[in-house]
Amino acid sequence: MSRTRPRTFSRSETTRAEAFSDGVFAIAVTLLVLDLADPPHRPGGLGRALLAQWPAYLGYLASFGYVAVIWLNHHQAFVRIRIMDRGLHAANLFLLLTTAALSFPTAVVADALQADLWDADARVAVALYAGLAAAMCLSWVVFYQQLARRPELLHPDAERTYVRHGRLRSWAGALAYTAAGLLGVFVAPLLAIAVFVALPVFYFVTSEGLPEGRDD
Repeated sequence: MSRTRPRTFSRSETTRAEAFSDGVFAIAVTLLVLDLADPPHRPGGLGRALLAQWPAYLGYLASFGYVAVIWLNHHQAFVRIRIMDRGLHAANLFLLLTTAALSFPTAVVADALQADLWDADARVAVALYAGLAAAMCLSWVVFYQQLARRPELLHPDAERTYVRHGRLRSWAGALAYTAAGLLGVFVAPLLAIAVFVALPVFYFVTSEGLPEGRDD
């Protein structure tokens, strides 16, 4: 009499993972806007109070841009993914973990820069933001690594260079955010903020892969 083989983790379609991920991205963006509040002010001082919290606007712009391009890159990835296994689900959850946490360092940076642009707290704040942003890039490295290990998860017509270029872009982002954090700590916090705002542009432009990696 033959024994029934224990049921293992089965591969599944991408629909549920995409829907859950989109929900996390939507919540992450919503949490960012909660840091924009009516500032305390004396009568007649609303204009000055609104201008004084400009770091909150800059932090919102940087973080919204980052989440937006993560969502776009996530969509482009799942256009190419045919089916998911346990490793890819885990990598996707790691990616969502770092994305959902982004509102925390955004609020810390905004508060620290409003208090003082140059003090130790501002430097620690940009280092915190850079650290989480770099971790988010590394979560993409894990995601692409799983696709490299399991190419059968991809559609047959996916570009041959897509995964390799995805890993290159992710490593580049991790290094750039790390460099920005060091720049903010040892030189000036505002220089780090400038890099935080600029990097999502790179990820938007390369959302479908690096130019030389596209197939004709």
